[in-house]
Amino acid sequence: MAYSIGVLLVLASAMVMQGCGECHSSCSGSADRPVTLQGDEWMMHRAPADLPSVAQGCQAAGAHHHLVQELLHRMEKSVKFDEPPNPSILLAMNLAGATHGHVHSWLLQEIKKDAVERAQTDMMSGEVALYVLALLSSCQDPRFVHARGKTVNLIPILKQKMNDEISRKVINWYNESLDILALCLVKEYDIQEAVEAVAEKLWKCRSSLCVDTQAMAVLALVCAYKHTDKQDLIHDALKAVTNDFLDEQESSNGMIGNIYSMGLALQALEASSEFYAPRKWDRAQAFSVVYSHDYQQPMAMAQVLPALVDKSYLNAAAITVQFSITNTLKNYFHYSTSVCVPHHSTLLRVMKVARNEKPDIFCFKTKEEKLGPFVTSIHRLAGNATERTYWQFFSCWSPLQEGVGTYKPKNWEHIQAIFSTY
Repeated sequence: MAYSIGVLLVLASAMVMQGCGECHSSCSGSADRPVTLQGDEWMMHRAPADLPSVAQGCQAAGAHHHLVQELLHRMEKSVKFDEPPNPSILLAMNLAGATHGHVHSWLLQEIKKDAVERAQTDMMSGEVALYVLALLSSCQDPRFVHARGKTVNLIPILKQKMNDEISRKVINWYNESLDILALCLVKEYDIQEAVEAVAEKLWKCRSSLCVDTQAMAVLALVCAYKHTDKQDLIHDALKAVTNDFLDEQESSNGMIGNIYSMGLALQALEASSEFYAPRKWDRAQAFSVVYSHDYQQPMAMAQVLPALVDKSYLNAAAITVQFSITNTLKNYFHYSTSVCVPHHSTLLRVMKVARNEKPDIFCFKTKEEKLGPFVTSIHRLAGNATERTYWQFFSCWSPLQEGVGTYKPKNWEHIQAIFSTY
């Protein structure tokens, strides 16, 4: 009895210039290209992202949610019918959970068509890398991109272009970092020379790099850190640059670089806390700068949105989770599905995706408790205090020790929701 009650409580918690060159004006290394809109096929592999509590209080949370929704609206409005697709916008929409509707559908389909037609011949490596990230975040395999009756594998194309651009010295540090990040997320780790070069640059002469270039390098090196024999070098580089970011934020009333570099800087700090620990990051101060700016440029919005929903480009890689619901107590039923969600998604997000895909089967209700969302009903079957029934969650038949709002399933993990008694 005590154990069962304990479970109930737990469930409630539920682009390269060699040497130290000057920073160029186009530091981001990617064009701000609006996107066009047509097509009607759409993906249903996402649910609205859980928004982070950047500031305390209901009013701040409401303002935060409003900003996310407003930026998403403005990004979608920037989409043009007669211009090429912008993968950064699709990536941001996916990370922010805005994956339903005509704009998202068209972006995904046009990016696949564009990749098939142009990746091998007309794209630089950094553009290919962005396409890889956008497809990954859309639960699409960049090794098998099919459109217009053709199929391409973007990974060898990206590696070939990166190595060629490095050898010809026509790649910048931003794009090289972006390439590393994309390859790392698809578990292509045979890029050690490039990783070491970026780490050396960041460690020895980072002051010559724009803030957004440094931030992209941070994201790439955080991903590569556990897959290289240069961990000491990477650790020192990441510790130095993230502390520089924190110092600049403190001395500039929250600003890191300028307002257009804030998005990637926030992503970098969000993803690299272990490298500036035990130092604390004043997130509220940094985000207050974002809140006070009236964002209009699509690329700037696309880079800041992931940070506003507690995500970074490191979260582009998606995972597959199997989710089952079972009732053996009365009116027996059992249903199972597999859903695709971003890496580090919570179980609650998995359930939302399942519900969006099959609402008649995986519908559910929650109520907010002190420890987080508590699931009260699944498939229109609610727990009952009188009958001492509730929904218990398992992984491989072991009860979960976290709530649905905090537990983060692993790739191919099987989560079971079983109607149980206590």
